[in-house]
Amino acid sequence: MADPGAHRSDTPVDVTVTVTDERAVRRAVKAAALGNAMEWFDFGIYSYLAATLGQVFFPSGNPTVQLLSSFATFAVAFLVRPVGGMVFGPLGDRIGRKKVLALTMILMAAGTCAIGLIPSYATIGFWAPVLLVFFRLVQGFSTGGEYGGASTFIAEYAPDKRRGYFGSFLEFGTLSGYIGAAGLVTALQTGLGAQAVEAWGWRVPFLVAGPLGLVGLYLRLRLDETPAFRRLAPEAVTATAKGDLGRIFRGHWRTLTLCVALVGAYNITDYMLLSYMPAYLSDELGYSDTDGLLVLLGVMACLLLVINRVGTLSDRFGRKPLLMSGMLGFFFLALPSFLLIAQGGIPAIAAGMLMLGLSLVCLLGTMSATLPALFPTNVRYGALSIGYNVAVSVFGGTTPLAITALIALTGTDLMPAYYAMAAALVGVVAVTRTRETARLPLPGSPPSVSTEAEAEAIRQSRGRGGKF
Repeated sequence: MADPGAHRSDTPVDVTVTVTDERAVRRAVKAAALGNAMEWFDFGIYSYLAATLGQVFFPSGNPTVQLLSSFATFAVAFLVRPVGGMVFGPLGDRIGRKKVLALTMILMAAGTCAIGLIPSYATIGFWAPVLLVFFRLVQGFSTGGEYGGASTFIAEYAPDKRRGYFGSFLEFGTLSGYIGAAGLVTALQTGLGAQAVEAWGWRVPFLVAGPLGLVGLYLRLRLDETPAFRRLAPEAVTATAKGDLGRIFRGHWRTLTLCVALVGAYNITDYMLLSYMPAYLSDELGYSDTDGLLVLLGVMACLLLVINRVGTLSDRFGRKPLLMSGMLGFFFLALPSFLLIAQGGIPAIAAGMLMLGLSLVCLLGTMSATLPALFPTNVRYGALSIGYNVAVSVFGGTTPLAITALIALTGTDLMPAYYAMAAALVGVVAVTRTRETARLPLPGSPPSVSTEAEAEAIRQSRGRGGKF
């Protein structure tokens, strides 16, 4: 990684410009995206096996009560995520992104693998759900430092003009994790049958997390620290260590509020489609678990094909137009989509879910480049981890539980559409308040470019009194 120039100052010709190393950027993207893929593989497994886990870990009785219990345990992990964000985020601003991301990977893999080893309720009674909740808390605590760190890592490595493209690989990892989870669960349900899956087959996806975690840890330990963090003056890091949470909340509360609104709207729609939909199709509309997962797999595969193009479009046209398209898509298309799904038949369900998916991919392909640019370098990891995880905890992780409870309360299967529309309306307001950051340097960091020629052009422009 070449970093020509000296630190930016009031002297026009003294300009810092980071020239990125394409190979280093791609290594960073690969390591960060794999961790994100594993995070959502873990959480996807739980979502897609929610009905089975309800039968395994909770007393027999009303299937709806078992499903609610399972989704409540799913939500528990999200309640502790802000705590993980408050611990790992400021720590990443203090000791570096790389070390903290390696630690979160270890904890995440260990928590997930341990769930696969818990005896059933029939074997150890009350202790089964207790252990399940405990290891879900371990998962939630570790993932509290994952997204903020991974998105920060990619954003600080990527050149300014391609931050959207490289950032989209983080959510490429999200979709890959979900596809891996849905594919594995579908294969188990098809190959083993419902009884074998409930007896022991459900454990297999959780145990797979162990080897995946070792691969992710290896990739992350091979990385160098980000150029932006290495450039921080020692006094800036010391100030972060002393102030930590107080510094973030006092100095950046307005931006934190905006971050929570953006992430809350985005995550409600994300979890509704990618986590909750198979349970909705099976428990509310009477389709088999396999049918719901197969349709979702097809939709996610389509999104995977276009997500990097969305990231590129955000580099060209800006983050806000793409984000607004996604929010408005959910606001206007959620109700027609669910009415189409309610018509029944695999083609109608696939069409309705694809309508939702195309709205979601506008957010998926853009958000991971948008959020890191909200905060300056010396508090980026901490502030983003806190804002992101508060939103995910309050709004995202509770989405399956909230929608299931609202359907039971109101008796209408269209409740997911109304829930998504309300979230999208909040998102529209938040996007209008967001500053456009495409093709601009990250706050608190110098310009980052792909070639020495671009760096020289910036230095000459600044030498003539121009601005970045």
